[in-house]
Amino acid sequence: MRRRTFLTATATATAASALSAQTAAAASDLTLRLPAPTGPWSVGTTTRALVDPTRSDPWNGAPTREIALTVFYPAPVVRGYQRAPHLAPAAAEVFKGLDAGVLHPELPASGVNWAATLTHSYVDAPALPRRRPTLLYSPGGADPRTIGTSVAEDLASHGYVVVTIDHPGEASEVVFPDGRLRVIEISPDVQTDPVRSRLMMNTRFADMRFVLDHLSEVHDQIDLRRVCVYGHSAGGATAAVSLEHALVRAAANLEGYLDALDGELYPIAQHGTQKPLLLAGTDGFRDARFDRTWSALMSHGGPVRRVELSDANHWIWTDYAAFAPQLQSAGLMTAAARAHLVGASGCGVPAVRRLVRKFFDWSLTFSG
Repeated sequence: MRRRTFLTATATATAASALSAQTAAAASDLTLRLPAPTGPWSVGTTTRALVDPTRSDPWNGAPTREIALTVFYPAPVVRGYQRAPHLAPAAAEVFKGLDAGVLHPELPASGVNWAATLTHSYVDAPALPRRRPTLLYSPGGADPRTIGTSVAEDLASHGYVVVTIDHPGEASEVVFPDGRLRVIEISPDVQTDPVRSRLMMNTRFADMRFVLDHLSEVHDQIDLRRVCVYGHSAGGATAAVSLEHALVRAAANLEGYLDALDGELYPIAQHGTQKPLLLAGTDGFRDARFDRTWSALMSHGGPVRRVELSDANHWIWTDYAAFAPQLQSAGLMTAAARAHLVGASGCGVPAVRRLVRKFFDWSLTFSG
């Protein structure tokens, strides 16, 4: 997970009070657009929540751990159904005060109507009447599940069911199906304290295991025989570690380190894997830690593939790859800020979509 500025207690209070303010965005504010999916199917979407009664929540002290999910799936008919917003109104209020300009200083603190962006997915549209190969997505540290929408929609348009997962308390904002909003509660020392960092990652790993254990409850079209996982940054490490779960057939680690802050390798890097694993990075974010931890895993052999995108940076794997060029064109982001966020490449969205989809297409035919 890339070092970044996390929300302080003061910022938390500021964000919470902002939720009650019902100020409309100025008419001149930019509306960002997500790229259309490229597959033959329309996309439906729905939200779910799962409650783990066996774990307390490490961030707010609740006696149970509740996880929010969004499901994207191929839909034969979408006429008459509404397109889902990229961010719910309450989440957009938090996003413009925290993610924009604070968690991601490259983003403009004003000039964007974050609540106006629509996805290409239709709320509760009917699903294709058979079980589909299924992918689970874990976002990067502090990022909400919504920031992985573009890749998820594209995968669903090509026939996959995609389940995007939030890690509440760590994500900047989490919206549950009943409309409840939970903002980030994790403390800044998670970036420097090995004990706190390990707690964060172990919580993520447990969240993923729990969702996998209860996947049949999430959506009727999920095929439990064809389940894979992908994720970005801390979510990439979460995806790689999830290969230990019996259901998971393959995983894509989109630029996630495979060790703890104290340098101890995760077991998958220590022992390798015989399941397909994609290690995907960028030339703008490559460092010695990636080379050490990824090389350790690859030294064991197996169907592990490492690729690197050129003229790219850490958040090219997310919806920021689509948003950054629009922000730059509108004069709301400098070329340097764009390069720092997603890189200078103009083909980030199609490159990432194609890489992830082709890897899972191949993985699900892999005989081992």
